[in-house]
Amino acid sequence: MDKKNSESRSPVLTFEGKKYDVNKLPEETKEIIKALQIAETQLKMHEDTLRLISIGRNSLANQLREKLKIYD
Repeated sequence: MDKKNSESRSPVLTFEGKKYDVNKLPEETKEIIKALQIAETQLKMHEDTLRLISIGRNSLANQLREKLKIYD
């Protein structure tokens, strides 16, 4: 791939099966795209946090189960 060809490529948004040249979209639309990207990143981060909390809760339940065995 030559440098001229790679520089001339503009970012493409694929949304609902259609492709859009991002550079040709209005600024307001570009801002919406950025906001969606941020929202997606935040969702992934919080999903990871929930997974970690769930693992911690399960670990605590296991510890409690072990401690309560002596009372059975």
